[in-house]
Amino acid sequence: MVEEEGMKTTADVMTRHVVDIEPNATVAEAISKMKQWNVSSLLVKRESGMGTWGFMTETDVIEKVVAKELEPAEVLVHEIMSMPVITVSPKSSLQECAALLARADIRRVLVYDGTNMLGIISSSDIFNAL
Repeated sequence: MVEEEGMKTTADVMTRHVVDIEPNATVAEAISKMKQWNVSSLLVKRESGMGTWGFMTETDVIEKVVAKELEPAEVLVHEIMSMPVITVSPKSSLQECAALLARADIRRVLVYDGTNMLGIISSSDIFNAL
């Protein structure tokens, strides 16, 4: 990665306030939280500092719950979350991040410095930074 003068990084445009949820919460609880915070996805917390993060998105709810005629109150978040969560460095350029999103056919990645989760960057964040 070569940083050029004026080139924006993921840290410059990421969403710092990440709304998260426990993996054993119900999808109904997750939907309520998503509406409360006006977000299209939730970061699913790691269990006991082990395991992996996941994302639960509006698309996950539509495709894995609603389309299958399941009850959101009877489905747990970890049962429908998208994994694995792909991470990028806060120093990654927006071009590198955009290429990663395209290659992986995903809309969001976690910004992670190797120790701490710093935020989320989505395709919308990159678009809005143009």
